[in-house]
Amino acid sequence: VQFVESGGGLVQPGGSLRLSCAASGFTFRIYDMSWYRRAPGKERELVATVRYDGSSTNFVNSVKGRFTLSRDNTKNTMYLQMNSLKPEDTAVYYCNTRTNARNWGQGTQVTVSS
Repeated sequence: VQFVESGGGLVQPGGSLRLSCAASGFTFRIYDMSWYRRAPGKERELVATVRYDGSSTNFVNSVKGRFTLSRDNTKNTMYLQMNSLKPEDTAVYYCNTRTNARNWGQGTQVTVSS
């Protein structure tokens, strides 16, 4: 089981980024998938979840209306579109399964700063 996150970077407040997650080693299409993040000095938190078939998504209140989530089961890939970014979104972002999360990847750093 492996997760490879990409797409992070430095962006100004109000900017956008699109994160990608490439998953392998398991049957991606039958798992609900999530993005998590760990801000400096804080615990890792669940940010967003997409149902296994992409039919629904859920977001933590702090990102609702700004982030969207999608997946491509033909490519074992998930995406997080982040708009109207705020400094408090600064964190390392990780992807994993919604339940029984394991084999964490290195994540991708998102820094929102002017």
